[in-house]
Amino acid sequence: MYLSTSRVIPEHAGTVSKRKFSAVGANVFALGAVSLVTDVSSEMVTAVLPVYLVLGLHLSPAAYGLVDGLYTGATALLRIVGGYVADRVRRRKVVAGAGYALSAVAKLGLLAAGASAAAIGAVITLDRAGKGLRTAPRDALITLSAPEPLLGRAFGVHRAMDSVGAFAGPLVALAVLAAVGATDPEAFDAVFVVSFCVAAIGVLLLVLFVRDRRTPKAAANAVSPRAAAALLRGSGVRRLLVAACVLGLATVGDGFVYLLLQHKEDIATGWFPLLAVGTNLSYLLLAAPLGVLADKVGRLPVVLGGYGALALVYLLLAGPVSGWPLFALALALYGAFYAATDGVLMALAGPLLPESLRTTGISLVQTVQALAYFTSSVLFGLAWQFWGANLAIAVAAGGAVVAIAVTFAVLSPRKVPA
Repeated sequence: MYLSTSRVIPEHAGTVSKRKFSAVGANVFALGAVSLVTDVSSEMVTAVLPVYLVLGLHLSPAAYGLVDGLYTGATALLRIVGGYVADRVRRRKVVAGAGYALSAVAKLGLLAAGASAAAIGAVITLDRAGKGLRTAPRDALITLSAPEPLLGRAFGVHRAMDSVGAFAGPLVALAVLAAVGATDPEAFDAVFVVSFCVAAIGVLLLVLFVRDRRTPKAAANAVSPRAAAALLRGSGVRRLLVAACVLGLATVGDGFVYLLLQHKEDIATGWFPLLAVGTNLSYLLLAAPLGVLADKVGRLPVVLGGYGALALVYLLLAGPVSGWPLFALALALYGAFYAATDGVLMALAGPLLPESLRTTGISLVQTVQALAYFTSSVLFGLAWQFWGANLAIAVAAGGAVVAIAVTFAVLSPRKVPA
């Protein structure tokens, strides 16, 4: 997410403004390549999972909300463990690699899970455990691989490459479904097998091309539970945590957005993955430009604009617009939301954290986000089941507006000491 308490004005702004995207460093591009390939794998599964669970296994909205929450939030605390271990051993690449490998193996677990919702939930938890392990070390490596004034650009480049994979993943899933037959019971199994093979390539790229940025060995006890807890004493970190929590509560998740579109327009199952393609195309086009914009004008306006786009998506889903205008507007705005909010929270958090505890601090912020998202998914699933889709999404739109106001109040420059 793009968050900032003030405009970024580097000491040598004139020099920095002349740098090219290559200034973010080769390691950022290597990490972007790993994320690109890994996102092809993960988005293959993500694109078909909602329709597989709700239309194939007939899960209720409340049950799907629980599974969707598990997909992001159930392993939240493992993020802190992974971040702390990475700082403690000063081997962020190793910890990230373990996370990537764990997620790859989980793709095969979906084959063994069959039609059991409980088994699928367990496999999803394993997959997200891998994501929990890898995300903070990866983002910490980005903050250590690019100049501080260019961190917004570095995360924008990384997220743009990541979104290329997110764009391609649903298309690959669609191609597999078309080749096997979308109505064939084995079609989803084929998607899971191809997803595993692609994920394994991502792990290989990490091993071969990503360089570990090992910080100098810290003084005795510099990396300890007490030192990690001391991060919360900083008012800037506390404000970021509050904002991350509030914004996480305002996000209902991709699966629900796409299921609501499917529910409203009754699109065929075989075309369902294309919804993610539309979102990721918008994300791909906007991620890097908005990263540069965040560095130039400040990250708070960008993140507020992103959540404004999310509120508009919710209003479109609850409103009278239908047909291709609904798909075009909703998916374009949803991609803009991600482009304006994904990644640059880490660009802001990086400079606030000591290098010896950089990964721990980033994982703390991500844990708060994940727990908030888990709560949001469960509550939205219950609201859909008991109130109906239209009222549930209208309440979500109101929640997004409230989140924008709270975030502005918490992160406004007037609220932050000089």
